Amino acid sequence: MVHRKERKAVFTALPILIAMALFLLSPAKYGKSILDGISLWAVCVLPAAFPFLFLTALFTRLPLFEKLSSKLAPLFSKVFRVSGAGGCAALLSTLSGYPVGARSVLDLHDSGMVRKEELFRLSCLASTTGPMFMVGVVGSAFASPSLGWVMLACHFIAVWSVSFVLGRFGKLQRSAGRMKRTEGNALYDSLYSSVISILCVGGAIALFYAFSEMILSFLPPMSPFWEGTVRGLMEMTAGCKAFSAAPSPLSAAMCCFLVTFGGMCVLMQQLAFLTRAGVKPLPFLLVKFLQGVLAGVLCFFAAGLVMG
Repeated sequence: MVHRKERKAVFTALPILIAMALFLLSPAKYGKSILDGISLWAVCVLPAAFPFLFLTALFTRLPLFEKLSSKLAPLFSKVFRVSGAGGCAALLSTLSGYPVGARSVLDLHDSGMVRKEELFRLSCLASTTGPMFMVGVVGSAFASPSLGWVMLACHFIAVWSVSFVLGRFGKLQRSAGRMKRTEGNALYDSLYSSVISILCVGGAIALFYAFSEMILSFLPPMSPFWEGTVRGLMEMTAGCKAFSAAPSPLSAAMCCFLVTFGGMCVLMQQLAFLTRAGVKPLPFLLVKFLQGVLAGVLCFFAAGLVMG
């Protein structure tokens, strides 16, 4: 048992040590990668996501949001087998995108407002991108907002379809819990939380952008398609940017797969919250992969109609 723990510790530390060594050996190269990642975040993600993060955070503090969630509770309970409180988290994820849904799941878990048996289903349901990223960032990269809406529809259909199937294995959740509210200045709290969230997203994008460069440095030269795939599996924004350089139904489908799966950058952001709530990483990753594949297949045929 000791040897097994030691091997696990070495296996965990090895990629970290390799990354540190590469940064020390080529600080200019990977420092530029960090700057490229920050630039990508500042140009593509920040203008589209930050205002919506703030407005969404503010909206969820209004009584109207709680009333709307209560109205939707029966639908979420019957279709997805999650409670009304879980429906709030899913709705919030639909509006805001990663990793807001995962953070909401953790908050509900910590406050005892969701049951253990619905936790995994809720984690998979409240794991979506938002309209501003898919339409404002990805759609703009393809110079086609209409394609962005098609990709968003395929993304939601895939996430909801897999979550619907998962719900068939769960019991009906009739509890219509309420979102936990905290006292304070709603305007300031919304601004503070949205600023912290968007800065964390920027830091993650910059780091994983550099990590993708490290991985590519160990691989032989490859086609733009496979290079975009590698980049996207590490950081979805970089992958979508690479695929949008050659618009086609296949490139749109790959972007839809990457955004739905999330890439390591988004997955790590989500798991940082979900594992604290007791969600096991491997089943969650499997479900996200299935959702991504379904979204990609749907998008391939739908994009073919939109792009001609």
